[in-house]
Amino acid sequence: MSVSVDYNRIDFGVFLPITNGGWIISDATPKIDGSYEQNRSAAVLAEELGLDFIMSMAKWRGYGGRTNHWGTSLESMTMMAGLAEATKKVKVYATVHTLLYHPAVAAKMFATLDQISNGRVGMNVVSGSFSKEFAQMGMWPEHLDHGARYDLAKEWMQVVKKLWSEERVNHQGTYFQLTDCMSNPKPVQSPRPSIICAGASDKGLSFTIDEGDACFVGGKDVQEIAKVSARAKEIAKERGKTIKTYAMFGIYPGETEEEASARIQLYQEGADREAILGLMESYGLAVDGKESSISARARTALMSQPISGTAEGIEAQIREIVETANLDGMMLTFPDYDADLRFFGERVLPRLRA
Repeated sequence: MSVSVDYNRIDFGVFLPITNGGWIISDATPKIDGSYEQNRSAAVLAEELGLDFIMSMAKWRGYGGRTNHWGTSLESMTMMAGLAEATKKVKVYATVHTLLYHPAVAAKMFATLDQISNGRVGMNVVSGSFSKEFAQMGMWPEHLDHGARYDLAKEWMQVVKKLWSEERVNHQGTYFQLTDCMSNPKPVQSPRPSIICAGASDKGLSFTIDEGDACFVGGKDVQEIAKVSARAKEIAKERGKTIKTYAMFGIYPGETEEEASARIQLYQEGADREAILGLMESYGLAVDGKESSISARARTALMSQPISGTAEGIEAQIREIVETANLDGMMLTFPDYDADLRFFGERVLPRLRA
C-alpha cells in the first residue's frame, strides 16, 4: 500500500567506498581504491549536494578473486573522525562490532566522535558478522548462536548507554562486568547519539526497536523489503514505540535508459566470479543452496539493489520504492562516487524535494 510522503523528511545518505571495489564485484567498473582521499571527496561532495548522512561499514577481510574485492579497507571509526572534521552539517555514521569492541571503549570513542563532529555522530551497531573475518583474529564465539549474539549486543548497548549518561557504572551481566567504571566526556547530543542497526529476523528487529532509532531492512526485491519494513513498524507499535526503516540501493544513472542499462551490463560482463563465490562462502551460503537476498544479488555482481535510468526514471523509482515499503530513508551506493553522486545530487534529489 502506498503512503503519502513528504520527501523533505526522507533521509538520503551515502554508503561510502571504505573498501576497494565498492559495491560491484567486477573489474569493469570505475576505479574505487578505498582510500581516505576518495572517501573524503565523496563525503564533502555529499554535504555540498544536500544529502543527509554519510556512513561507512567495518570490514576485516575481503573475498579474493582477481579483484581482491574488499581486500583493502580503512577502519570505520577513525576514518569517520577525519570526515567529521572535513564536514560541517552532514550526519556522520560510524560502524562498531559488538564482538570486537568492549562497550567502555566504544562509549568513549563515540563520545569523542560526537565532540569532533559537534553533535553529528551516529552509531551503526553490528551484532555479528561473517565468521571467517573474526576467526582470523581468534574472536569468533563458536558458542554463541544468532540469538545469543543479539543478547550480547543488547547488553553491550545498555552498558554503552549507561556510560553515556551515568557518572559511575556498576554492571554484572552475562557478557560484561564493570566495576565503578567511569567514562567522560559524555556525548554532545542529548540524550545520546542516534543508533541504527541492520536486521531482518524478529530478534534483530526487536533489538533495534528496543535499543535504537532506525533499522536497515533488506530483501530480494522491493516487495520483500516492504514486508520487513512493515514487520519492524508492527513490532514497534505492539511495544508502544516507533522505529524508522532505511534500505540500501545502488544508483546507476544515464542520459537515456539504454545508456544506464548498458553500464550495468558492462559491469556484469566483468564480474569476478571467484570473488562472488568468496562472498557467498563468507555468508555461509552454498553455491547451489537456497537463494537468499545476498546470494541472489551477488550473482549479478551488484551488491545493492539497482535503481537505474534517467533522472526522471530514477526519481520515479525512488518514489515507488519509498511509498511501497514505507521507508524513512535510503542509503545509496554509486559506481562512480564523483560523477554519479553529482548526478543524483544535482538532478534527482532536487526533484524529490521540490
